[in-house]
Amino acid sequence: MASSSLRAIISYAANVVSQLPFSGNGNGLSASFNVRPSSSFYEPLSGAPSCPFDGPMSCHNSTPVAGEDSCCFVYPGGRILLTQFWDREVYAVGAEEDWTLHGLWPDLCDGTYDQFCHMTPRYENVTAVLEQQGQHQLLEFMDRFWLASSGPNSQLWNHEFNKHATCINTLAPSCYGSGSSTGGKDDKDSSSSSGAQRYTPGAEVVDYFTRASALFNTLDTYSALRKAGIVPQARKHYPLADVQKALEIYSGGRVVLRCTGGRRRDVLHEAWYVYYVKGSLQTGEFVPAQHLGREEEAGNCAPWVRYLPKKGVAGEGEEEDEELEEFLGDNDDL
Repeated sequence: MASSSLRAIISYAANVVSQLPFSGNGNGLSASFNVRPSSSFYEPLSGAPSCPFDGPMSCHNSTPVAGEDSCCFVYPGGRILLTQFWDREVYAVGAEEDWTLHGLWPDLCDGTYDQFCHMTPRYENVTAVLEQQGQHQLLEFMDRFWLASSGPNSQLWNHEFNKHATCINTLAPSCYGSGSSTGGKDDKDSSSSSGAQRYTPGAEVVDYFTRASALFNTLDTYSALRKAGIVPQARKHYPLADVQKALEIYSGGRVVLRCTGGRRRDVLHEAWYVYYVKGSLQTGEFVPAQHLGREEEAGNCAPWVRYLPKKGVAGEGEEEDEELEEFLGDNDDL
């Protein structure tokens, strides 16, 4: 593939890898959880759209794509945000360098967003759906990196799917083929004889959480900041511009940063990586966005920020705990 710069080549490679979640051949999750799992080729669950390589990129088409091809064009929520938390807690299965996954959000092309849409069914049993689909390795990964700050992880996963995935048009049941399948033998025989794929309830759940987890797996925020000399310290302040530059060079696209710390807003807490999608969410390429829309207004950090160690690490204090809890309480709907 032709590329104008080394950065573009690296960015392209990272996004190709982001399509490839977890292997079932022993190259996946480490039993010790000391490193992130490697990835392997991913075929979407039955009937996800097969899209042309040279199709339009989201938010880069003057009119919506109509007909069957609409399942290969993310619209209207064509700006995809992969959002991460820097939690102050070291979770039981985690490590002190972990950033955790918050969600995969479809912003509109101007940076505003819809929520709790009706493009897909809503689910209050994401864990059960993934278990029924045999996604045990995916669930293990999510229990390691997609963590709720309070309450069960499953509650957060239900919330993220129902608020955000329901606004992604390529996850609609109609994009998975005609009719409905229960997953039984008769369904398989019928599908084989007709040559048509049939929609299996829960397929969109697997695809959403697989793609979110796989993209997150390519974005090691801790290592990107450490390479730039930005590491957690209790008293040190870093220029916000340096933090943002480090992450944007690393990812190849724009990043929104959010902070806690009361009215000072000087404690680094979130990173939002912004992408377009070429193709469907299920199989498409994530392309780093070079410009921000109105989501830029969500960046609320002071010009100098602290990157605090996790509580209990190397004897560090907990001086920001109350301010963090107050912030999280005010932002339960994120």
